Amino acid sequence: MVATLIYQLTDGATTEEIKAAGMDPSHVGARFGINLLNPDGNAWTAAYTAVTADPITDITTCMSAEERARSGYEMLMQLTDDEDVQKVLNYLRTREVVHYQRFGETLNLLHDHQDHRNIFI
Repeated sequence: MVATLIYQLTDGATTEEIKAAGMDPSHVGARFGINLLNPDGNAWTAAYTAVTADPITDITTCMSAEERARSGYEMLMQLTDDEDVQKVLNYLRTREVVHYQRFGETLNLLHDHQDHRNIFI
């Protein structure tokens, strides 16, 4: 969604305008495609989906990812005054908050049952 939003906002911009806006390192090379970079500019990797086979560890990892995404959307929200962009980013941020809450509820259930036999199988 963010890639589409950026594409729509930059559609028709010249390469010089993109560079002047400071977007050339992450945008010019992937102008017509989705650029799979995190907010730090690191490429997406399958390591982001690592699974340990321990549900408590895995849920905790998921919660951390949701918080990183939330903070990323909040940082992006500070960069614009455009109401339509704010609405999209707020929707995405809210979705991350809800995911975090649901993962937290699941984590509580896992802790409640962690002493039961076969919980990690």
